[in-house]
Amino acid sequence: MTIQTGDRIPDAVLNIFDDGVKQVSSRELFDGRKVVLFAVPGAFTPTCSNRHLPGFVTHREDFRERGIDVLCMSVNDAFVMHAWGESQGVPEDLVMLADGNAEFTRALGLELDGSKHGMGVRAKRFALYAEDGVVKVLNIEAPGEFRISDAETMLAAVAD
Repeated sequence: MTIQTGDRIPDAVLNIFDDGVKQVSSRELFDGRKVVLFAVPGAFTPTCSNRHLPGFVTHREDFRERGIDVLCMSVNDAFVMHAWGESQGVPEDLVMLADGNAEFTRALGLELDGSKHGMGVRAKRFALYAEDGVVKVLNIEAPGEFRISDAETMLAAVAD
């Protein structure tokens, strides 16, 4: 079942790269905080690298001014997410999350079967805004689209 507005973020373990691979819980990432999480089908893929991630890098300070942390997630390993972040000039305060086994993605009900393209299970392209672990805004893209999960749309959704 797909997560909905008003639902609590599920408890799961993700990975980050910080002088090696470190585990982090979704509770640690979301509880007591305002967070925008955006997910991409794959690091280093064209739309993800050329449009999705760069928009959040560009508008990172706009979110921070509103007290909102920004997290990027993909069903990749922490090494890939770290390398992608470095190649894109992602600042340290925009967290690059790895959901290597798609456990968190599945718990959200936002998995995408990319098998016919040789990609296996991936995350759908989406963005959500949560306060204290509760989803307030959820924008899930239709397959092949990039219209409602971009940084500008999320900024408008969280405007004061």
